[in-house]
Amino acid sequence: MSQIRVGIIGYGNLGKGAAIAIEKCPDMKLVAIFTRREPDNLAVQNSDVKVLHISQAEQYVNDIDVMILCGGSATDLPDQAPYFARLFNTVDSYDNHAKIPEFFQVVDKAAKENGKTSIISVGWDPGLFSINRLMAEAILPAGENYTFWGKGVSQGHSDAVRRVEGVKAGVQYTVPMNEAIEQVRSGSNPQLTTAQKHKRICYVVGEEGYDLTKIEQTIKTMPNYFADYETEVNFITEEELKANHSKLPHGGFVIRGGQTGTDHKQVIEFSLKLDSNPEFTASVLVAYARAAYRLNKEGQAGAKTVFEVAPVYLSPRSAEDLRRDLL
Repeated sequence: MSQIRVGIIGYGNLGKGAAIAIEKCPDMKLVAIFTRREPDNLAVQNSDVKVLHISQAEQYVNDIDVMILCGGSATDLPDQAPYFARLFNTVDSYDNHAKIPEFFQVVDKAAKENGKTSIISVGWDPGLFSINRLMAEAILPAGENYTFWGKGVSQGHSDAVRRVEGVKAGVQYTVPMNEAIEQVRSGSNPQLTTAQKHKRICYVVGEEGYDLTKIEQTIKTMPNYFADYETEVNFITEEELKANHSKLPHGGFVIRGGQTGTDHKQVIEFSLKLDSNPEFTASVLVAYARAAYRLNKEGQAGAKTVFEVAPVYLSPRSAEDLRRDLL
């Protein structure tokens, strides 16, 4: 069986997760990892995988079938996605929901002009949660969608905490409100504010000599992050942070409450509980990398989202096997 040749751009938590996921796929082979760091300083488990500077990626256009882009959405992917879409079939996890339409247009243009296929905004939200919101809305047009995130580490909010003066280290958990979830599950379709759906819990290591009360107040009143939420700030030692808060769990729920007929309540729910957010997200990226390769073989160039990719493209199994075993 010929293997799909895969490359990875970026080797942070997501890139490491992608390498792990590829190892579990017999139909795929990781050819190279490209990094902005010094390649010789990067430790990878598989000694057969090349570790190269990102500037060398263009030299591998004939050796890589699909490139998984594992950079961040804030500054990396807006530049990297259209650039690499000219050279490779790509998959990325761009997650700035409000800017996805314009991101799509830029990547679509680059990919189409060069006969490549790029699947954007892949992961669990956007990604799997997006599919479930679409399906639930199509099935129950008379209804409301609700999305709850957590309990899990929010990397963006954790970064905001760490940027507060006097904070040595810290992490923030987004926690869904059980009362709100139960209201939604009842099918009553309540009107909920964002603050009613989630609370935020912070674990912070303060720098020696700083006023902890001031740090707490700064966090709780931070606009766009914490000011509109019930926020809890806990000060702990650096040892406690490393021992109890070094993992990256996450998860959440997509729930739609709807009605059929005149008075029949219907509730659709999809949920995830993840020990490792980056490893799970990377596993979704790897499945869609398989799809990008297959779609390109069929001549379907340009940008795609999870909405346009049929599930059969994600599986290494044949359509016949899937019909027999899973349908």
